[in-house]
Amino acid sequence: MAQHDYINKKPANRNNKKQAPAKKPFPIILVLIALILVGGFGYGLWYIKHNADPELVEQQANPTKKEEVVIPPPKTPEFIKEIKEHEVQVEVKEIEQKGPYVMQCGSFRTLEQAQTLKAKIAFAGLVAEVKKTEGSNGIWYKVRLGPYETKRLAESDKNKLKRIKIMGCGIWLWT
Repeated sequence: MAQHDYINKKPANRNNKKQAPAKKPFPIILVLIALILVGGFGYGLWYIKHNADPELVEQQANPTKKEEVVIPPPKTPEFIKEIKEHEVQVEVKEIEQKGPYVMQCGSFRTLEQAQTLKAKIAFAGLVAEVKKTEGSNGIWYKVRLGPYETKRLAESDKNKLKRIKIMGCGIWLWT
């Protein structure tokens, strides 16, 4: 059987009628529409110019300044004056300090662990000490900071240590 070329085959026209090309509008119609639009715009401008109120045009061209109305500031109420002039006598009580405070941040079985924590605390800019204590449970190495005169100073250093992720420090009276 012979090979057929289906790709390049042109379709057969079943209707032998040729289709008429689409009609384009005449350029004359487009020109007339453009002239009507431009003419209408020109007439509108002429109408506005000749039928405008001359007084209104003059007023808008040369605006005159109106007198500014001065608004007086509001009067302050009497109770505000009384509050400003009033003096208050307050008794300030001194809070008794209970004594010096110490902060303990760790208790370890080995000296190396205590020295490691002491080094981390030194990176925060604080000075710590490692204290060796012996008890019924054996030898313990405690990492301490202080003494502090007030608990507020101890809390301040505790917050510095929290920022560098050293948690679990306790504040006690120093005995």
